[in-house]
Order: sequence, then C-alpha cells, then structure tokens
Amino acid sequence: MDIEKLISEMTLEEKASLLSGADFWHTKAIERLGIPATMMSDGPHGLRKQDDKADHLGINDSIKAVCFPAGSATAASFDREVLRQIGEGIGDACQHEDLSVILGPAVCIKRSPLCGRNFEYFSEDPLLAGELAAALIEGVQSRNVGTSIKHFAANNQEHRRMSSDSVVDERTLREIYLPAFETAVKKAHPWTVMCSYNKVNGVYASENHWLLTEVLRDEWGFDGYVMSDWGAVSDRVKGVTAGLDLEMPSSGGANDARIVEAVKNGTLSEEAVDKSVRCILNIIDRYISNRKPDTEWDLEAQHQLAAKLAAECMVLLKNDDDVLPFGKEEKIAVIGRFAFQPRYQGGGSSHINSFRVESLADALEGNGNTIFAKGYDIVNEEPDEELISEAVEAAALCDKAVIVAGLPDSFESEGYDRTHMRMPRCQVELIERVAKANPNTVVVLYNGAPVEMPWIDCVKGLVEGYLGGQAVGAATKAVLWGEVNPCGRLPESFPIRLEDNPSYLSYQGEGNTALYNEGVFVGYRYYDKKKMEVLFPFGFGLSYTTFTYSNLRLGAVEIDDTQTLDVCVDVTNTGSVSGKEVVQLYVGAPVCSVFRPVRELKGFEKVELAPGETKTVAFKLDKRAFAYWNVRLHDWFVADGDYSIQIGRSSRDIVLCQSVKVTGSVPEPLDPVDPDTIFMDLEKNPKAMRIFGPILQKMMEEFASQGKDQGEAASEAISDEMSRAMMQYMPLRTMLSFGAGEMTYDQLLALTAKINEPD
Repeated sequence: MDIEKLISEMTLEEKASLLSGADFWHTKAIERLGIPATMMSDGPHGLRKQDDKADHLGINDSIKAVCFPAGSATAASFDREVLRQIGEGIGDACQHEDLSVILGPAVCIKRSPLCGRNFEYFSEDPLLAGELAAALIEGVQSRNVGTSIKHFAANNQEHRRMSSDSVVDERTLREIYLPAFETAVKKAHPWTVMCSYNKVNGVYASENHWLLTEVLRDEWGFDGYVMSDWGAVSDRVKGVTAGLDLEMPSSGGANDARIVEAVKNGTLSEEAVDKSVRCILNIIDRYISNRKPDTEWDLEAQHQLAAKLAAECMVLLKNDDDVLPFGKEEKIAVIGRFAFQPRYQGGGSSHINSFRVESLADALEGNGNTIFAKGYDIVNEEPDEELISEAVEAAALCDKAVIVAGLPDSFESEGYDRTHMRMPRCQVELIERVAKANPNTVVVLYNGAPVEMPWIDCVKGLVEGYLGGQAVGAATKAVLWGEVNPCGRLPESFPIRLEDNPSYLSYQGEGNTALYNEGVFVGYRYYDKKKMEVLFPFGFGLSYTTFTYSNLRLGAVEIDDTQTLDVCVDVTNTGSVSGKEVVQLYVGAPVCSVFRPVRELKGFEKVELAPGETKTVAFKLDKRAFAYWNVRLHDWFVADGDYSIQIGRSSRDIVLCQSVKVTGSVPEPLDPVDPDTIFMDLEKNPKAMRIFGPILQKMMEEFASQGKDQGEAASEAISDEMSRAMMQYMPLRTMLSFGAGEMTYDQLLALTAKINEPD
C-alpha cells in the first residue's frame, strides 16, 4: 500500500470519512482506491466478536470463544510469560476471525477497591501493570494483530465515567497513572491506543493535546493511531487537532461533515487530517499485509491453556496447620453455588461468550471422596436456612470443607462502581456456620476486587482465585489438591475495611469533579507509609514449599544517575516440593524535599525451583528506579543520597537490604528568590547566601546581644537556639526592620533580581 500516493489521491471528504468507524466495529473502506475495511473486537482476555446487533456493554451475543483469566487474575501471576501466552492465544484467534485489532489490555491503576471495572485492570502498582501489559501486547502482536491499550488516561472510576473530570497533579500523573502506559508503549509498541471518556484536568481525553500528542507521541514515540472509547468524543474537530485519529463507533457522517467544514473555514488544517489518515492507513496496511485467515484456532487446546494459566494466577493467602493441599484419601465437602456455576469473568464490554465452562464440580466428576452442597443462592443475598443447613451437615461428615464464594455478577461490572466491599450476607453466614461445624474449612474466592473478610479468623485456609476464566474449575482443583503449587501474589493491597483506603474521602468526587487528593500515595505506598495494618499486603502470597534468600549483592556502592545498578540475589527452595517464588525488588528513597513512599516496586521476577535448588535472580536498575517527577523541572529527577535496595516477599516482608549512594547529574532547581522568601529556603541557595549570609549573621548577633542587654531572664526566655529557630521562618523583607541597616525595599528587590539571574 503506497500510503502517501493514496492520501494525495483522496478528496477531503474521503479523508474525513476514514476518521470515524463505518459501524460499531469496522473502519471505513474507500473502494475506488482499494482501501479495505478492517474489523476490531472487544477484549482483553478473549474475543467478543459480534457480527450484528452490536453493543459495547456485553448485552448481545458474540461468537463462541475462549475466556482466559481476567486482568485482576493474570496480574496475580507476577509472570510476564503467562501474559505473553494469553496474548499469543488471542492473536491466533484474531487472525482466524479476521480481526485487525483487539481492544485491550486495560491498564488503569486500581485507585479504589470500589471501581466497577477493577476486575479488568491489573494493579495498584504502575510498574507491575506496565510490565504485564507489555507482555500481553507482545504476545498478541507477535501474530501480526494489533492491540489497543486503554483507557488513556486517569480513568479510575465508572461513576459518571463519561463526564467526570479527573483532577490530578502533575507529579501524581507522572508517577502513578501514566507509567503503565509509558512502559507498554516504549517496550511493546501497541498498534493503537484508546483514549478514555473522562476529562483530565479540565480537558476531555479525546481532545487533550498534551496527552495525545505531547506525551504519547512526542515523548514516548507512539507511532500507531489513537481511537476513542465508544462514544467518548465531545468536539470532533478539537479531537483531530489534539491527536485523536479514529472516532468509534460511526457518527453516521455527522462528524465527518464537521471535519470537512472546519478545514474549509480554516479552523482545522488539512495537514492535521492527513496526519490522522496516515496513522490509520499504516495500521490497516500492517494488518492486511500480514493477514493469515487460515490460522488454526483450537478452542479445546486454548481451554487447557486457560486452565494451566489460571492455576498460575491463584494466590494462597492462608494455610494454617497446612490444611492445604487436600489429600487424595481425605473426604472433602465442596460447598457453594460457585462450585457449580463459577463466576469467572466480569460484566460489560469484556464479557466473553465462552464455548465451554468448567466448574470445580465438573473437574471433580468421578471423585468419590467429595460430597456437594450449594450453600447459598447467587441472586438472593439473604441467607437460605435450608441451603445453609444442608451445607453444615455435609461439612460435619467430612475431614475438610471447601467453600467456593465471592462476588455475584451484579456486584461489579463495567458501567457502575461498587458501593461497599462486603460479600453477600448469605455467603458470610454460610462461611461462619460451616467453619463451626468443620474446623478444617477452606474458602476459595471468585471476585474481581478486594472484599472485607469478617470471617477470616474462622477458617484455616484461603485461596484468592479472582476471575479465573472459563477453566477456573480445573485450576481450582489443581491448586486445592496439590497438583499445582500455588505461586500467585496479590497485585493490590487488601484493606481491612473500605474506610482504610487512601482515596476513601474523595473517591467518585463531587458532581463531575473527581479530586485525586491522595496524590502518589496509592495502595501500598499509603498503607506502608502510615504503618497501617492491612488484611493482606501488596505482593503477598504463600506456597506449599518454603524459600530462603541470601547473598544480596550490588554491582556498585556508589553510582550517578547516568549509570545502571546490577542487583543479584540467591533464592533457595528449602521445602520438599517444587515451587515458584516471586522475587520482589523495592527501592527506598532518602529523605528529600518532597514526600516519597517508604518503598516502591522497581523489579520482579518469578523463578521455579526444585527442592534444595538455588538460583540467582538478577535485576538492572536505571535512573527511573531512583527518580521522582520534579514539577519544577517537568522531568524525572534523582535526589542525592543513600537509597535502600530491598528484596522482599511482599511490600511488608523485606528479607534483605543494602544501600547504594546515588548522585544526581542535574542539580535540584531552586525556587526564585523574592522579598517573601523565608530564611530557611534562602539557605538552600548558595548564590543567595553569598549575598545575604553576612546580613543574616549580623541579625543573629544583634538578636543575641539584645537578649543579653535585657538581662539574664530575657536571655533564658530567648536563647540562641530559639532565636535561630524563629528566624528560619522569617521572610527576607524583615531585614528592613531587623539588622539590615539602611537597605531600602528597592535595594532588596535589586539583590533578589541579581540572585535570580542565570549564571
């Protein structure tokens, strides 16, 4: 496809037509120029391809497909390879179904447990979210199918999602809400990016030039096309100028006409239209040139893959007295409606029409050492005494009991947020009563986000399964009976109660204004800073074996921020079964001029070890591992100091630690000096101290002599230390009253202006 030749031959009307969809899922064709239409499909954990009766909320049927584990589950794997394999499977399905782009992954940060779409998102941590998103994108695009990373940006609630304004300070955006997109764009080069519905600091994402052009393209080097979320366009002409290339779905020609009119009346340049056309045609050509309609899509093989990967994602959170794994000869009561009808995916645009669903009951078919009870009703939240009594009776007859519980579909979905973190009352009562009947009770949770657990002390075992995809039953069996050693880790903190969450006071906002008042202190960054007790910390997860860490070594004891730091640590399986350990590297920053978290995740690797085996895990840290976003520089900045390199099992379990001295290559920018600058801040400015230092010393001497002149009582009332403490908060202008001699205000202004002059 000769794209430049095609653009030169297009009419303005044809160019404008390419900038919106032909319908709900297709780009427009221009038959006279041989430009074909291409189709896209919802994702991001399977195909939701719709041929007719299209919608974007998962209401109407789509083709039969494979539902892999949702983002909340795959993030718990802490395993890039898991995401890559899912991506490859989805890419094969897309080629088979002639789909050019799959809409995903979704990488928005989990700001609050209440976000209705958290099941689709990865993590509260931007490093983890970005690395896993990059792996999924690489997997899909290895099959020459595009991805659309979403929702760009600061889309962290469903409440008023199409009108809310995310008001986020610059540093918080750069450190928390943009890095996952940045990592994925720079490492994996997604073919497309989907902008979000909301405004970001007063400007809709669909017409935000700073986001779509200055950051995404100019800084990060994105070279694909930007599409809108479905119905996210407010002003289409502003969107083209900002860098929104494709509007989805079709506007029925209305916005195409607005683009044409804007070019004709001079309010929009044709060059901007050409730029968007070029971006769209590049991606269409990339897919068409690599189309492989004969690609095999083996649904059953992908089902087995989904089962294997779901088991890798499950997190063992409690295992008192080694209640797990179950023995083959033990009699087990399997309780809970979700054991028969599993909740394995979320509602909305990612909802897959699974060709097959395998429940725990299905996976246990033929197992003579299990008895079943339903325990609760999925629709009715009120406890059902008949169902609970049946479950209690079954539990009392068995060696151990497992309750499969969690959140019903109605509790969390795209389109609205949760209002609380509670589980249905029927499930809570069931768990408490079964645990009384059988002290060896285990709970398995199918849910997309954290829940409160008033029953946690009643049970011996707990497995967090998240939303594990259509083969979740097989995965659950494999973990409970020890066929797979659980190796998942929590990609988010589980607070004890909703009120503990850092966004609690401002989440959802007032009217259309959503204030991100907690700043960079999201998730574990907040809980660890406050030393607040949590139910389960970020990065936590148990195993059926044990691991020890040793021999932490750094490549240097001192570096500057232009150098990288090599970090190595040895990990040994000290247990009796093979297992996988997630090695987590955190960096703790020195005290500096801005508030910083106690520690931040800067690396992770999953390593598989046989009993007694030791492996070395290596990391390489660059400038970003030590930097924060400096709002004066509008860039990443490394403060001088000793940084703590921490190896942990979670953000709360640091097992090894060493320090490295890091020197920044750029000096910290200083605030301009004016008559209202206080002496404390003046002392940080060497140039200012050369001018004002002698005057400050004179003032101190006069303060001291005045105290002595007033006698012993006055001298004790205002000591030298107290005088200095009071002076540090005094502004420069007070020198006109205290010890500056004949200095005038104009002279003071002249001196401060001289300080502010560049050297």
